[in-house]
Amino acid sequence: MTDKLIEPRTLKGFRDYPPELMIPREWMLEQARRVYRSYGFAPIDTPALEYAEILLGKGGEESDKQLYRFMHDRHDVALRFDLTVPFARFAAQYIAQLGTPFKRYHMGPVWRGENTQKGRYREFWQCDFDTIGTTSNAADIEVALVIHDLMHAVIPPAPSGDRGEGRFVIHVNNRLVLNGLLEELGLAGHTASLLRALDKLPKVGRDGVLAEMAERTGISSTQGDRLLTLAQTTGTNVEILAKLKSDFGTNPKAADGIQRLEELLSATHKAGVPDNLIVLDLSIARGLDYYTGMVYETFLTDLPKIGSVCSGGRYDNLAGLYTKQSLPGVGASLGLDRLLAAVEELKLLKGTATPAPVFIVQFTPNRIGEYQAMARCLRAAGIGAEVFTDAKKIGQQFQYAEKRGHKLALIAGPDDFAKGTWNVKDLAKREEKKGVPDAEVIGVVRSMLDVCV
Repeated sequence: MTDKLIEPRTLKGFRDYPPELMIPREWMLEQARRVYRSYGFAPIDTPALEYAEILLGKGGEESDKQLYRFMHDRHDVALRFDLTVPFARFAAQYIAQLGTPFKRYHMGPVWRGENTQKGRYREFWQCDFDTIGTTSNAADIEVALVIHDLMHAVIPPAPSGDRGEGRFVIHVNNRLVLNGLLEELGLAGHTASLLRALDKLPKVGRDGVLAEMAERTGISSTQGDRLLTLAQTTGTNVEILAKLKSDFGTNPKAADGIQRLEELLSATHKAGVPDNLIVLDLSIARGLDYYTGMVYETFLTDLPKIGSVCSGGRYDNLAGLYTKQSLPGVGASLGLDRLLAAVEELKLLKGTATPAPVFIVQFTPNRIGEYQAMARCLRAAGIGAEVFTDAKKIGQQFQYAEKRGHKLALIAGPDDFAKGTWNVKDLAKREEKKGVPDAEVIGVVRSMLDVCV
């Protein structure tokens, strides 16, 4: 009696990544790493599992409910739900050796057992960068600049060659402004619940937010209307700042938040970031409880419905849960898998299933050494090359190469080896350069690949 086969399937909310998705995913990781390092952020890593007490209560009730938590060898452990909380623990543990301010980047998977939707999974990668150990607004300003450069780097170019200018908008706010308003309304004791509800404004709308606020805090309709009216203030950055100063400038917290926003917008303008790419949005609160000041969310202009693809903010008290030393921090995180889902929907992926642009046809098996020698020369010149494994019919080999997305094919048979030449074929254009001498192959391949890009 044969054993029953196990059905191959993935868990709900999880996904596999075939080469045509994994290649652009790795490319995005490389771009993010390059941008972070260019600003002086150093890499770290932390375990996927933490003691549950490290993670519980840091992101709010919903984050606690979404934890993948279990007992192992009498220890209560959980998978990390983000990279910021583990970083706060890491900093508290090692800050004596690290010194302050400490700038780090960290890229890795996190897990949340939340409801799935397009672009949102239960296992996903975050690409974080943070500065810890300073309250200086210069660090907050730098976060906005990194996000700007990061988005330019990780959005694949459109067919027109557009590298991302105008394809995204960074929304900024400061929780101090919202906290100041809540103080004015006598609601300071309900800050976390109210801001958590406000963060859902794009998803559930004004009425839904008001209903949740009333249910959780007993807020009156007048108080809720005033908070939502502020959150939905429209106008230019200058106009919104002027209104904030006029209406709430006398509140110390609000005044501090307004000044920090004004400094950020002025500094990014002077640094060369177009004004329309960083906008003041008073509805941005961020749903995690640990944020205390500046907050950021980044939306794709061609696909805003997918949500923020790069978010973050200032968290001045998070590390205080693990150490008595003051370790205020600020940073943001690229949601790699959500962005990948977005660029896939926008048809910006090139659809290649191979990282090697050059395919070498195995015309005759007794020349495998020569084929591999040419492949090694190409690789030494920085050009990826794959030699086909079998001496099948050339048409079959071309079908394989085209399906996988190779750009060029190198072909050499007995007559070509006798002459010391190769034929180079552009697989997309079906054009072929014949009789290229051995010594000129790398130059010809490089020039043809430049045209292909």
